[in-house]
Amino acid sequence: MADDGQVVAKDRKILVAVDEGGESMYALSWCLKNLVPQSSKDTLILLYAKPQRAVYSSLDGTGYLFSADILATMDKYSDDVATCIIEKAKRICRDQADHEVKVEVKIESGDPRDVICQVADKINADVLVMGTHGYSLIKRAFLGSVSNHCAQNVKCPVLIVKKPKCSSSACGIK
Repeated sequence: MADDGQVVAKDRKILVAVDEGGESMYALSWCLKNLVPQSSKDTLILLYAKPQRAVYSSLDGTGYLFSADILATMDKYSDDVATCIIEKAKRICRDQADHEVKVEVKIESGDPRDVICQVADKINADVLVMGTHGYSLIKRAFLGSVSNHCAQNVKCPVLIVKKPKCSSSACGIK
């Protein structure tokens, strides 16, 4: 608290999980418009959880060897995808924020459920913002829900932003 009795706002660490889907980019846009005030010095931390390459034995299922070149190409592709997603998210931060927003980037490898929870705890995030695919109960049962897992396991508040379903005319898209 300040000496004059006013509450001083704390600079927050807002962790935003981004991926290939439009849902996460919508959640980032929503966060910029609704969660980051113009006068704040909050830091947005963009997190992309890069799926780990499956561990291959020296022989695949058909008996062919994977060459080092193929594995290197797969790794490069994964890195390129991560870079592309982060660049898109940074562009959204530049284009849609009403003011300059401090942005940090984290790219981690592993299961998104585990990565997001670990990073949120490690950086002591004040809030985690993420999108949701809006899967039905059956799809969630088979595919699992990253947002549900994080909501249950992260220590900080979790804001799950659902992208509205609407027709192109109702959303203002021409």
